Amino acid sequence: MESLENFQKSKAVIVDFTSRTLAVIPSVFGRLYYVCTLKNPVTGKYEHDGLKEIYPENSVQEALAHCHAELFSRILETPLREQERDVRNSLETAGDELWSIVEAWRASRPYCAMCPEGMPTYLSELFSSNMDALLAIITAKRLN
Repeated sequence: MESLENFQKSKAVIVDFTSRTLAVIPSVFGRLYYVCTLKNPVTGKYEHDGLKEIYPENSVQEALAHCHAELFSRILETPLREQERDVRNSLETAGDELWSIVEAWRASRPYCAMCPEGMPTYLSELFSSNMDALLAIITAKRLN
């Protein structure tokens, strides 16, 4: 009975988070990036003050981990052409900083840390490889 109750609480967090927070972010990559910013690199826990005030901690952790994995998988299931458009749309929200972000990301590859815990290594490597290619394509289109 307890696991059903936990499932229902986690489901409520997912519905709340996706409908109120993620829905306003126009790109899948932007949503993934946002969820990744919620994860504390030291503790490995997701930190969202609004959700913490309403829901039990374990439900918030479970729900955000689920959203992280779901967004990551959705990106990998999307054709590269659509991924390019999505990444570009996400990065264009930076305005004048777009090209400095693209250059910095190509150099430091921070997106390598965007893989959710528990995913196979080959999926993380595929995501990173795709991002390398997408940033190169975006840069090449700028030069043309």
